[in-house]
Amino acid sequence: MVGYKQTDIGLIPEDWEVKSMGLIGDTIIGLTYSPNNVSKYGTLVLRSSNIQNNQLAFKDNVFVDMELPNRVIVNENDILICVRNGSKRLIGKSTLIDKKTKGSAFGAFMSIYRSKSNLFIVNVFQSHIIQKQINEVLGATINQITNKDLASFQIPLPPPKEQESIAQVLSDTDALITVLEKRIAKKRLIKQGAMQTLLSPKDDWEVKKLGEVASIIKGKGLPKSALVVEGKYKCIHYGELFIKYKEKIIEYLSYTDKKDDCFYSKRNDVLMPTSDVTPNGLATASCVLEDNVILGGDILVIRIPDNVINGIFLSYSIKKSREQVMKLVTGSTVYHIYGSDMANFVFKYPKIEEQNRIATILSDIDNEIDALEKKLAKTKKLKQGLMQQLLTGKIRLV
Repeated sequence: MVGYKQTDIGLIPEDWEVKSMGLIGDTIIGLTYSPNNVSKYGTLVLRSSNIQNNQLAFKDNVFVDMELPNRVIVNENDILICVRNGSKRLIGKSTLIDKKTKGSAFGAFMSIYRSKSNLFIVNVFQSHIIQKQINEVLGATINQITNKDLASFQIPLPPPKEQESIAQVLSDTDALITVLEKRIAKKRLIKQGAMQTLLSPKDDWEVKKLGEVASIIKGKGLPKSALVVEGKYKCIHYGELFIKYKEKIIEYLSYTDKKDDCFYSKRNDVLMPTSDVTPNGLATASCVLEDNVILGGDILVIRIPDNVINGIFLSYSIKKSREQVMKLVTGSTVYHIYGSDMANFVFKYPKIEEQNRIATILSDIDNEIDALEKKLAKTKKLKQGLMQQLLTGKIRLV
């Protein structure tokens, strides 16, 4: 290709260079400390858990009260890198130190990379260019990358002005991603508050056990092997209820060609998973809005007349009453919730008109969250594509 040259890391523009990270910056090893040094106060020690989705995160923080060598104190725009972890997929995750985190320390399973080009290099480090080199080092048995490995990694280096332009474009994209993530978090808090307010029983609400107003039955075997990309029939596998479906099922994610000896939904059915390796996932419910959707085994089906109970309202109520559901769960290694137990779930509800109103309000909030989540996923995908083009010089900003 005219204007490009072949290098060890692939095709790049002729006016770009390829250099090892050790030639343009320094890699610094982290702090070793003992449990005796851990304190409620002191200096924050950045660890693997402080990097989430290539951003700084502050959860399960660890502080130490001890004299620290200057080398383990981070500066603004240092690149924090996880270099050792029990999970190989986490090795190499990285983020840029911001102004607020300056002055913290970093732990022994982490490294800091420091150079004048970090605003550009952090994007290279989060791209396939470095990830490929990390995977080659790790192989089948090694679960760490050393400072020597980091220093040997090859990166593309555009002229300084182009580095700045690339870093700015990708930084602007990151800023948009951050805005969307904050909006989603805010909407989720609004939803929690709305559920707390709207689902709190009033004096005129009915109080009954679920088994008094609903039939509780079970779906029928639908192995994952029966799911096909372009199948004829909509279906729901029980595993999808944990993370893929919310309280109202609008879009169906799976299809099958299997139609014989199946269990079919009725509009307004409320679905719950019946087993899990942890009990926490069982306190969830989703309302199916169509007839004849195939429902797999290990799905608890709460079938209820829609002129008595709005299934979406019931799904939100079950979700809000997590503690009550957890008391009905049995098991030790694998946890279960049976229809006979769920029949004892104490359910409080207003007249159907009020149920419909509450369900609509909460569904509207969920629709807003869904729209933001789709926009976030699209923006992240756009960034990955843009990063690939910019870091290989397919798109030039000069």
